[in-house]
Amino acid sequence: MPTVTVIDETTAGERASGPKLAFLTESVTVRELIRSRVYQEVTEHNARKALGHRTLIDLSPRERALNAETTSQPRRVDWERQFERALSAFEGNGFLLFAGNRQLLKLDEEVELGPDTELTFLRLVPLVGG
Repeated sequence: MPTVTVIDETTAGERASGPKLAFLTESVTVRELIRSRVYQEVTEHNARKALGHRTLIDLSPRERALNAETTSQPRRVDWERQFERALSAFEGNGFLLFAGNRQLLKLDEEVELGPDTELTFLRLVPLVGG
């Protein structure tokens, strides 16, 4: 099962490690790479929101009411909507995608995954005034 190391990079040269993505096959499309990343990030985000912030203190119902604590559930992020936005960003040059040193240009382009595949998402920032 190939695992891909994700790196987030900016045009200013900042680099940060992203999630590790596992795939069942050794060849996937760019679309599938993006889908896997978005799905994993949204799933982790929603799980953190669902768990909420835990503290050692337990307020009584009266204390919660006096402190205006709400019991509404946090809004969940829709991974499919985020996936569509990510595809649009890729096609509109909102970010570039590299597998190793090779730039990936098309959503249906096949990418061979090896044991040390590094996937770099380079976020592009539009210039002010242009």
